[in-house]
Order: sequence, then C-alpha cells, then structure tokens
Amino acid sequence: MELIINGERMNIPGQIKTASELLNYFQLEEKVLIVELNEAILEKSAHQDTRLSDGDRIEIVHFVGGG
Repeated sequence: MELIINGERMNIPGQIKTASELLNYFQLEEKVLIVELNEAILEKSAHQDTRLSDGDRIEIVHFVGGG
C-alpha cells in the first residue's frame, strides 16, 4: 500500500491495515504523538479501529522534551 507520510510517499507492507499497526511498524506506539489522517486529527482511542487506504495522507507529529 502506498501512503503519503509527513509529505513523503512510502510503500507500506500490505498487512498493515490500521493507524495503530502503522505506529507499531515505525515503533512509535509508546510515544506521545498526534496522528492526522487526510487532514483530520485522530483521537488516540480511534487508532486501532481506523483503517488505512492506498493514497491516504498521514501526518505524524511527536513531541520531544528537553531542558
């Protein structure tokens, strides 16, 4: 499946079907982040049920602390 992630076209393995599985694939499931799918912010509770489709535009923003 081809997705546009943070502005970059990427081919993702076909077994990845949901936003949650995509985050696991990139090892981001434990990070504090925001996921936007086709210009709509996804609630964290919806990650597991939100199915991805070929051509979807996804923005993943995670926060980095420092001091």
